Amino acid sequence: MDALELLVNRRSASRLTEPAPAGEQLENILRAGMRAPDHGTLQPWQFFIIEGDGRERFSQLLANGAIQAGEDEKAVDKARNAPFRAPLIIAVVAKCQQHHKVPQWEQEMSAGCAVMAMQMAAVAQGFNGIWRSGALTDNPLVRDGFHCRAEDKIVGFLYLGTPQLKASTTVSVPDTSPFVVRF
Repeated sequence: MDALELLVNRRSASRLTEPAPAGEQLENILRAGMRAPDHGTLQPWQFFIIEGDGRERFSQLLANGAIQAGEDEKAVDKARNAPFRAPLIIAVVAKCQQHHKVPQWEQEMSAGCAVMAMQMAAVAQGFNGIWRSGALTDNPLVRDGFHCRAEDKIVGFLYLGTPQLKASTTVSVPDTSPFVVRF
């Protein structure tokens, strides 16, 4: 699949199974994330690889975060089960720093671009995934679990694996699209 085809036909896949990217495939995904646009070459990101027993630890962290937030049992169960949606998860944290030319929001965007680049690298190698976030990314307990400082932001969790369903790949942009405005 060439790069343009990959980009214009990108679709997230929420139903993921084994195998997950591993070895050189995973290294390619991480390298792609590290090539995200990065004003000032600050590398304002940190990637946490969650697989195997790590999914159980992540499950407990999310469940405890939901309990701490006062969620009902249904929401706690949903949080507890989330890590088992895919065989591999990459948590991405924007590790922001004070910089006279690069504001915090731009560093967060850079980390977000890293997520997109990693998902595209996964798709290019025959895998897929879905970028998830939600209220628990701001939960103090979850933030502590990912060693976040006050200035850091969890930009999301990239769930990766082999798609169980083939996604539709045709996307057209009509001339009247509300997303495209000629200025």
